[in-house]
Amino acid sequence: MPKRLLAASILLSTLLIASAVVSHSAPVAKSAPGTLVIVFKDGHRQVFSLSDIGRVEFPGGSSAAATTPSNPQAPPRGRYIGKWEVGDGVGNTFTITLNDNGSAHRSLADVHGRWVYSNGEALITWDDGAQDAIRKVGNHYQKSAYGAGKLFTDQPDNVTNAHYTRLTSD
Repeated sequence: MPKRLLAASILLSTLLIASAVVSHSAPVAKSAPGTLVIVFKDGHRQVFSLSDIGRVEFPGGSSAAATTPSNPQAPPRGRYIGKWEVGDGVGNTFTITLNDNGSAHRSLADVHGRWVYSNGEALITWDDGAQDAIRKVGNHYQKSAYGAGKLFTDQPDNVTNAHYTRLTSD
């Protein structure tokens, strides 16, 4: 077989295999039952059909089960989306808005940030370095405040009640 024909055959075979792999793993267009939605830090989403996924792995070898709340009574991610009235630790209140796309806004000092759902909690990191966590405690919610440089596992600077006020749109 001439070298040119062999090279063309290899190239064509490679392209066919690559297109088959890409088309097989392409995300479905819209989130629906039986899909996995990944929301990236920049807010964009990618949706995958669960029938196409063999396993989800995270750094350190943990599995997707590690991201599900250990408490079966933990609220789902969607329960946190909207506006929350929370305390500032010295008797005043302000609002925290959590959007479906992972963005957050704090009325106190008009600060923006990002939030993630982790183990049944809303964990918010503000652009000024501070962090807040909204957690279900018993049958109500609390907001724990953490200063810049602290971790969500550290002792909070203050803990106040958190009241869900309404659903908002992005």
